[in-house]
Amino acid sequence: MRVALFVETYLPYINGVVTHVKLLKEGLEALGHEVLVITADPGTYRHRLQGNVLHCPAKKFKKLYGYGLASPVSQKRLRILKNFNPDVLHIHQEFGVGLFGAMAAKILKKPLVYTLHTMYDDYLYYIAPRKLIPAAKRVSHDYTRFLAKKATALTGPSAKVQEYFEQCGLHKHVNVVRNPVETETFRRDSVTEEQIRAVRKQYDIPEDATLLCFCGRIGKEKSVDVLLQFWKEAVTEQDNAYLMILGDGPCREELCELAASLGISGHVRFTGKVLHEELPPYYAASDLYITASLSDTNSISMLEGMSTGLPVLHILDKLNAGQVKHGVNGFIYENAEQMAQEIRDWKALPEEEKQALSERTRQSVLCAGATDLAKTIEEIYQSAIDRNLRELAEKA
Repeated sequence: MRVALFVETYLPYINGVVTHVKLLKEGLEALGHEVLVITADPGTYRHRLQGNVLHCPAKKFKKLYGYGLASPVSQKRLRILKNFNPDVLHIHQEFGVGLFGAMAAKILKKPLVYTLHTMYDDYLYYIAPRKLIPAAKRVSHDYTRFLAKKATALTGPSAKVQEYFEQCGLHKHVNVVRNPVETETFRRDSVTEEQIRAVRKQYDIPEDATLLCFCGRIGKEKSVDVLLQFWKEAVTEQDNAYLMILGDGPCREELCELAASLGISGHVRFTGKVLHEELPPYYAASDLYITASLSDTNSISMLEGMSTGLPVLHILDKLNAGQVKHGVNGFIYENAEQMAQEIRDWKALPEEEKQALSERTRQSVLCAGATDLAKTIEEIYQSAIDRNLRELAEKA
C-alpha cells in the first residue's frame, strides 16, 4: 500500500501531531507499506523532496507557534504526488497542506482519511479578538464540516472527536484510534539515578518531596491556571509536594506571575522548553503526572509519562473516560480538595503498592506503540479503499 500523509508541521519540530504522524509512518513502513509525508516548511523557498518527506514552501504563522502556512494550490506538489501514486491520502491537519490533500484526493479519485487531532474551539483566541470568537467559531465549524464531508473515513484519538463533529453539524461515524507512544524511549529503567538527582537538584526539589509534573504547550487551553488555583486552595506545606510545568508557550510568563501572586512559587517550577529527547529524566524524576486540561483528545505527553510509570491525576473528563482508570493507572479528581487528597492518598501507599501502580500504569500503554497504531489504521485504509472503489464503480 502507498500512503500519503499530510501534516502542517513535521520533524525536527515536535508536538503531539508530529509525534503521531512520525510513529504512524514508522509503523506503516515496518508493515511493508510505502509512505510519503507532505508538510509545510517555512525554512524552504521551493518544494524539496528529502527522502520520503516532501517539504513545501510556507510562510511562518507567528500567532500559532510559528507553524508554516503553505499554499493549498501547487501544480508541482500535485505532480510529485501523482508520481508517488498513493492508494490512500490521509490528512492530519486542516490548513494549507491539509486542504491540498483533500483537493488532491478528489483530483486523483483516491480515498481520503481525515484525522481530527485538535478541538479548535479551544484555540481560536490565538487568531481572533475576543469579540470575534463566536464568528470565528462558526467559520471553523463550517470548514471542519466541509473537510469531513469530503473524507471517506474519519478518525480521532478519543470520543471527543465524535462530539466535536456533531457540534459542527456533521453526523458521521468516527473511528476512535488511540494516540501512540514511544514505549521504548520512555522507560523508567532507561534513566539513571544520577540523572534523576540532577533534575531535582537543578530545580531545587528535595529528594524526599513528592513531585508532580505536567508537560505540554503552555497555552490557555491546557488549563495550567486551574492547577495553580487548585494547588493554592488545597495543597499545604505539610504535603511536601512540588509542581513542575514542562514546556513553553504564550502563557508561561503570565502563569509564572499567577503562581507568584498566589504565593506558591516556592513549590512550583516552570522549566521552559525541554527538548523531546531530554524528557525521560524529567518524567523519571517525578512521582505523578497531573493535568487539568479538557482540550486534549488523548495527550501524547500524558502517555509518555504513563510509559515511564507515572500514574496520572486527571480532572474529570467524561468524553475521555477510560484513558485514566481510577486506582488502576491513576486517579480522577473534580475539585481542589479531591486533587490534594489523591496526592496524600498516593503518598500514604506502601512502597510495594506504589511500585505495583507504576507497573500497571506502564502496562496500560504498552499496546499503544507504532506498529499497533499502524495495524489499526491499515484496516481503516483498506476499508476506505474498498469503499472508494465501489463508489467509483457505481458512478461509471
